[in-house]
Amino acid sequence: MTTPAVNPDAPHHLPIFITAPGETDVLLVIMGLFLVLAVLAVGILFLRLHTLPERMAHKSQKIQFEIVAVLGLLALFTHMHIFWVAGLLLALIDIPDFGWPLRRMAGSLEKIAGIPPGQGADDAPDRAPDRTSDGAGDTHSGEASEESKAVAPTRIPKERIHA
Repeated sequence: MTTPAVNPDAPHHLPIFITAPGETDVLLVIMGLFLVLAVLAVGILFLRLHTLPERMAHKSQKIQFEIVAVLGLLALFTHMHIFWVAGLLLALIDIPDFGWPLRRMAGSLEKIAGIPPGQGADDAPDRAPDRTSDGAGDTHSGEASEESKAVAPTRIPKERIHA
C-alpha cells in the first residue's frame, strides 16, 4: 500500500492544537481545567451576590434579619428575583423599633415596684393570691404565709405615685 502524496499547497508543519494520533491533547486538558475553574468562580460569585442582602442585614444588626434570610432562600429555590430585590430593600432600610417604649414602661414600673431591673414577670409566683372564697361570692383575706410576705411588693407612698 502506498501513501497518497501530500498536496503541495498543504503546510509542511502542523499547528500546535492538532495532535498526532496516540498523543495527549494538551489544549483539551487546558481548556477542561479552565472550564472547571470558570464554573467554580462564577458559582462562587453568584452565591456571594445572592447572599449580599443577608450579609448586609447581619452586619448592621437589623431587626428584620430573619425575614431577609428567608427571602434570600425563597429567591434561591424559586428563581424569582423579586424575593431577592425585596430582601435587598429590607436590608437597606431601618425599621424602627416599636418595642422600646414598652421596655421603658416596664422598666419604670419595675423601679416603682421595687423589683430589680429585668426580673419583673420572670420571678413572679405562679400561685393564686392568698384569698379564699366561701362559695357565695364573698371573698375574705386569709392569713399570709412568710413566703408570700417576702414576695409582696412594699407599699409606695401616695405622693410618690402621683408625682
